[in-house]
Amino acid sequence: MSYTKLLYHIVFRPKNSAPAITIAHEEMLYRYIWSFIIDKGGVLHRIGGMPDHVHILLYIPPTISIADFVRDMKISSSKFLKSHSDEFPLFEGWARSYCALSYTDSDMKQVVEYIRNQKAHHRFMSMVDELTQLLRQHGIEPDTKHFLDD
Repeated sequence: MSYTKLLYHIVFRPKNSAPAITIAHEEMLYRYIWSFIIDKGGVLHRIGGMPDHVHILLYIPPTISIADFVRDMKISSSKFLKSHSDEFPLFEGWARSYCALSYTDSDMKQVVEYIRNQKAHHRFMSMVDELTQLLRQHGIEPDTKHFLDD
């Protein structure tokens, strides 16, 4: 028998970093993504973000690669957002890139709080600066030209 527990912090954004996730309707998107995660056998621990990006902390089943999971989640949620264009008029699709970082259970509380406090956090830091910091904390030297590459 194999034993796995795959905890990921995923960050992705709309094309051109458009502020497409309206604060008035973000809960609608987050609930949709939550249902997608459940349908795939995952467990959501926290979702949140800003108009120009989304953060998700979750477990995914070991039978699904992170690349396949994120691709399918972006396709599904893109269809949802486009079908609710009155609530999300600036949404034209998701950017190609995403960030997926792995964590352990001992990190969970800290990452949950980090996602919970996104709105306060972004009063002082841009999405590009935030992603640069997250990547460097994980030993990844970012190429920031790809942050805005759609």
